[in-house]
Amino acid sequence: MKKTGYFLVVIVLSLLMNSCAGINYLTVETREPAQLTLPSQVLSLVFVNNVVQQPDNIGHEIMLIGDSTSQKVNASADSVAIYYMEALAQFLNEEDYYQRVVFYPEPIRSDTNFLQEKPLTPERMNQIRKETATDAVISLDRLILQTIRKDYFQQHGFNYGEMTGRLHSVLRVYMPTLHGKIPTLQYSDTLRWEGFDIQDKLAYAEVTLPSREEAMKELVVRAADKMTHVFAPHWETQDRWYYTLPHTLMREGEMFAKGADWEEAIEKWESFYNIRSNKIEKAKAASNIALAWEMLDEMQKALEWAEIAHDLFTESTSSESLYRKRANLYKNELQRRLNVSNGLHMDDL
Repeated sequence: MKKTGYFLVVIVLSLLMNSCAGINYLTVETREPAQLTLPSQVLSLVFVNNVVQQPDNIGHEIMLIGDSTSQKVNASADSVAIYYMEALAQFLNEEDYYQRVVFYPEPIRSDTNFLQEKPLTPERMNQIRKETATDAVISLDRLILQTIRKDYFQQHGFNYGEMTGRLHSVLRVYMPTLHGKIPTLQYSDTLRWEGFDIQDKLAYAEVTLPSREEAMKELVVRAADKMTHVFAPHWETQDRWYYTLPHTLMREGEMFAKGADWEEAIEKWESFYNIRSNKIEKAKAASNIALAWEMLDEMQKALEWAEIAHDLFTESTSSESLYRKRANLYKNELQRRLNVSNGLHMDDL
């Protein structure tokens, strides 16, 4: 398994040295960890469809032009659950985090009770693992879809309106080492479309509504994309900044920062922090030090210095100060990243 550091931070663009009121910006990519960290021995996954297909007459409504109440309509969810699991397996494979991710093509459920969840038995789980030569089974145990369309007016014979699609899914992780503890992952989402109801593709319009079947597929593809981040780390682009001041130590720290020599930058900025009494100047230095520790992947130290900067800015600036707002934003982001690093690890189950 290609597992890299969860909080690796790298600079992806050169520092933008366009100083604006003593502040310089840079763009970084942060390595966000998987929300669910599987044990290190899990090198391969298999995704299975363990739901009963939603009946056509459940979950779909339309409100026609001039009506105040909606009426039920039919729509087919045929193969949508399969689409979900296939997409999730494909997206995880593309992340190149696990050695192998596969989709189990055989249906699990043979009953017709759509609303009842039936988690996998240990025997069935081990059978699937043996057939696919995988370490863990991820099962879609519940999938409820809803499409609601509301028509507003008609133009050139075509109705114009909006459609709202909603999804609720439940996935479970099955492994032989969990001893009855089965993590349950719930994901809900909503998408909205607006346009003309043109399904025959013969007429042209800049904006058209998808069919209900297309809407359901868009929902599950989006869900698969979001759920990928549950099982594998991913990169996110974010903005960062540091303050400049007309002092030798601050300028030396800035030069080291430009060369990504963050340890030397910390030394210079700490020296400046220790010799100054002005709270705003000390806050700026503390904020810079927090950034440097984040670049070194020392999240706890980064948060500690960000809190110092926040407190100093709070003591020395007004409630509407941009200094204070930036400090609060950065402190909260570092706290979020630190909290995520302490997320659910299945080794601890």
